[in-house]
Amino acid sequence: MDRQALMRVREAFLSGRTRPVQFRLQQLHALQRMITEKEAEICTALKQDINRSQYDTPLLELIGIENEISLATEKLSQWAAPRPVEKNLLTISDEVYIQPEPLGVVLIIGAWNYPWALTLQPLVGAIAAGNAAVVKPSELSECSSLLLRALLPRYLDQDLYPVVTGGASETQELLRLRFDHILYTGSSTVGKLVMEAAARHLTPVTLELGGKSPCYIDKSCDIRIACRRITWGKFTNCGQTCIAPDYILCEPSIQGRVVECIRQTLREFYGADPKSSPDYGRIINQRHFNRVLGLMEGYSPVVGGQSDASLCYIAPTVLKDVPPHSRLMQEEIFGPLLPIVTVSDMDDAISFINEREKPLALYIFCSDKKVRAVWAATMANTPSTS
Repeated sequence: MDRQALMRVREAFLSGRTRPVQFRLQQLHALQRMITEKEAEICTALKQDINRSQYDTPLLELIGIENEISLATEKLSQWAAPRPVEKNLLTISDEVYIQPEPLGVVLIIGAWNYPWALTLQPLVGAIAAGNAAVVKPSELSECSSLLLRALLPRYLDQDLYPVVTGGASETQELLRLRFDHILYTGSSTVGKLVMEAAARHLTPVTLELGGKSPCYIDKSCDIRIACRRITWGKFTNCGQTCIAPDYILCEPSIQGRVVECIRQTLREFYGADPKSSPDYGRIINQRHFNRVLGLMEGYSPVVGGQSDASLCYIAPTVLKDVPPHSRLMQEEIFGPLLPIVTVSDMDDAISFINEREKPLALYIFCSDKKVRAVWAATMANTPSTS
C-alpha cells in the first residue's frame, strides 16, 4: 500500500459513513456472515498452513471472533452514547459529557499462529468504534492470508477495510505511513520495531506480545489433573500459542510423577505416534522448525524429541532437570518443548519468576487455598519488567 492508497481509505473514513451506529452494525453482521458461510474454507486453509485439526479451528479461533462480534453488537449503542461527567467549579454551569468519537484509520498487523482470531478480533473493535482499518495478515500463514484477502472485500466495505498481503518489506512500507492507531500481535522483537515506527508520527499503539509463561505444580495438588491441563495448553497448536505454558516449576520429589502423567496424557491425546495423529499440528515453517530444534541441543528428552524436517514436525517433547540459565530458559519457546525446572519450595518458585521478565500468564496448580492466596498477593505486588 502506498500513500495514495492510504489516502483513499482516509477519504472513505472522512466521508462520515462509519459514524452511524447502524452502518457499524451492518458491517459486524456481515463479518459474522463471512465466518458462518466460509467456515469450511477457513478450516481448510489452516489445515494447509499449520496442520490444524478441523475440530480445533472453531474452538481456538472462530468461536472467539463470534463472541467478540456478539458483544460488540449488543453493547455498541451503549458504547457510542454520550456519557455524563461529574461537574466541578470550572464546569458548574456547563453541560458536561464525554462523546466517544471514531479515531480514524487504524493498522492491524495480525499473527500467523492464530491468523483469523488475532486479525479479525482487533478488526471487530475497529469497526465497532467507527474506524477504517487496513488489515495486514501474516505472510507466514500463507493460505489463510490469501483467503482473507479474497473473502473480506466480498463481505465488508472495500474502501474502508482493505487487506494488504506480503512480507516484511510490505509491513515496513505500511509502518512508514501515518495511521491513527496501530495494533500488532507477535514477538517482542518486532513489537519494538512497530513502536519505533509509530513514534515518528506519535501514533498510539496496542501491542499483544509473548513471554515465558510458567506453571507451578504444588505437591499438594492432583498431579494427574494438573498435567492433563498443562499438556492440553502446551501442545495445542503445536505449542505455538502466546499464553501456552512455557515451562514447569516443581519440587524434585514430584518431577518423575509429572513426567509420567504428561507421557500418559500425550498418548491419550495423540496416540503412540503423534506424527500420524490428525489432531497434532506442525511448526509453521522451516525457519521456526530449525529454531525450536536448536533449543533442544544438548538435552536428552524424557518424552518425545523426534522430528521430521520435511514435514516441519517436532514431537511433543518434555525435558527435565533443565538448568535455570540455559538457552532454553532465555527466550520464549513457541513450540512443543516443555522444560521442567526444579525448585526447593514455593518461595523458591516465586523468586525464580520474579527474577525474570514478568510473564504473560502464570498457571498455579495447588489444592491449598492459603498457597493460592500467597501467589496472588505476591504476583499482584510484583512490578512489571516487560
